[in-house]
Amino acid sequence: MQFKQFKYLKYDLYRYFYPNNNVSKNSLLNKIKIILTTQGIWAIFVYRLRRWSNYECDITLLRVILKPICLFLHIIIQITTGISIGEYVDIGPGLYIGHFGCIFVGGEKIGKFFNIGQGCTIGWAGRGNLWGMPTIGDFVYMAPGSKIVGKISIGNNVAIGANAVVTKNITENYVVGGIPAKVINTNSSKEFIQYNENKNKNIL
Repeated sequence: MQFKQFKYLKYDLYRYFYPNNNVSKNSLLNKIKIILTTQGIWAIFVYRLRRWSNYECDITLLRVILKPICLFLHIIIQITTGISIGEYVDIGPGLYIGHFGCIFVGGEKIGKFFNIGQGCTIGWAGRGNLWGMPTIGDFVYMAPGSKIVGKISIGNNVAIGANAVVTKNITENYVVGGIPAKVINTNSSKEFIQYNENKNKNIL
């Protein structure tokens, strides 16, 4: 039995509990408040549970029981938050959803410390052999309204500007923007993605 998704969930929550190096402590009451009032966390929890039950749980009876429950929770999250995360997407630890609303997360694989804003889409596109979904590296930042579509690769430390539409491969450390997205500079996603280094030192 693997429990990778629940280990990842811990680091997802750290992004909300300890958003930067200035926050090293947080009370239990405030953590509970953050969980209950942050819709991005609801969506992440359901995604992690659904992915675990479908890909990591090796107890057949438990998988049979959890499958309809997780699907129901997934639909409820879609309706209440406007966030849809496919359980087939392999997302690394430290996932952060900045705001709820009109978010669709597909893709093959997404690395650690992924930031996604409202109105973003990661989805299918392409023709013939180029039909597929994106693969996204570590420390990638998607500003509100941005889109990544097609069988493309996004390198590590890439920042995608607001409302940009990415349809081609992007090399690591690039900042891109526009429709279609073009390189703006090579300043990377550094400083766009905030986290507490001490809490996340095991996965940095």
